[in-house]
Amino acid sequence: MGDLKQIGLITAQERLRDQVAHALRAALVAGELRPGHVYSAPGLAADFGISATPVREAMLDLAREGLVEPVRNKGFRVTEVSERDLDQYTELRALIEVPTIGRVTQIATEAQLEALRPVAEEIVEHAGNHNLIGYLDADRRFHLGLLSLAGNERLVETVGDLRKRSRLYGLTRLDELGLLVASAEEHHELLDLMLAGDELAAEECMARHLGHVRSLWARAGEKPVEQPRTKRTLGAH
Repeated sequence: MGDLKQIGLITAQERLRDQVAHALRAALVAGELRPGHVYSAPGLAADFGISATPVREAMLDLAREGLVEPVRNKGFRVTEVSERDLDQYTELRALIEVPTIGRVTQIATEAQLEALRPVAEEIVEHAGNHNLIGYLDADRRFHLGLLSLAGNERLVETVGDLRKRSRLYGLTRLDELGLLVASAEEHHELLDLMLAGDELAAEECMARHLGHVRSLWARAGEKPVEQPRTKRTLGAH
């Protein structure tokens, strides 16, 4: 029984680490954790009201994703995403996703594509409700779900990593400018073209969508908004 108790304790610790990592990603998107700033695990732990260990483990997970970098004896610095970085991430995504969407259009069944329709609707709803964390989650599930229909798990992992590193930069500003809903509605257009079997039009739509997202990032970065420091909570996102 002692071994089972230990396993239960480890599982609980892992769940807490995952919750903290999710909350920190949400704080990054919302702009509460700012690029270039260094945050200590004890300081963040005090905000969460928990011990520093799961926070430190969660920050290490984010470091492996390229979202933060360790700073010796100080904590973790939020990585800055430059315009050059965003251009390169977008180029890589286009090289992978555009032709893959064309291939999926050829091989996916109507049922497989329609299964993603509710997710596309979630994206639009979250954009309309200004729920950025919900938007990001649904957008990730939609795009990675489509790519998974090509049957290449490594491809899906690679695009997932690129998405994390770009963090859909400027999402908060896009929402404030009222530009997020239009971008969200492009997911329905993409599905419609794929269901119609129009491979070339689907590829063009995907390329245009990525281009729109990149141009929206640029517009969002024109007037950055300083976010106030708030008490962090777990399970609220």
